[in-house]
Amino acid sequence: MQGDTPTYDDALSLFKEFNKSESLLKHAYSVEGVMRYMARKMGEDEQKWGIVGLLHDLDYERFPEEHCKKSRELLQERGWPEEYVRAIVSHGWGICNDVEPQTKLEKTLYAVDELIGLITAVALIRPSKSVTDLEAKSVMKKWKDKSFAAGVNRSIIESGTAILGVELRDLVADVIMGMREVADRIGL
Repeated sequence: MQGDTPTYDDALSLFKEFNKSESLLKHAYSVEGVMRYMARKMGEDEQKWGIVGLLHDLDYERFPEEHCKKSRELLQERGWPEEYVRAIVSHGWGICNDVEPQTKLEKTLYAVDELIGLITAVALIRPSKSVTDLEAKSVMKKWKDKSFAAGVNRSIIESGTAILGVELRDLVADVIMGMREVADRIGL
């Protein structure tokens, strides 16, 4: 990393050093795209939010049993700013650690990460297999079907919307918009 502020190239290179899975890379690009969209919407630092989104699962492929804990170590060893480290670690709140999201950046990452999985699943069953024509109402219909995308933890999504202070349908619409911006990169 050059200087005090990480670059996008630093983040992408680091992610690819620890992750080879195409599906994990597409998820990282999805979260990055949504975080950039949300940063613009909230008047925040799009580059920082995008990098945090890209790196949020840095340790997941190699160290699934140490998820978030290993990310902290890897980032601190490389001199990453604590703001980035804490945001990345906080997305595991109540799942694999007790680092509660505090800032807008942290709360947004926590709220959108799991929701992206549900939206991806809904997009994949559509004839277009795309987010470009996906609407929030379609996701909300599938939300009620607990057997659909059963691996998606809906209570985390509900907790995320609560800490962000937004309605689920509104967050779904925002996440879809963010994913549309990276639809080509994520194959949706």
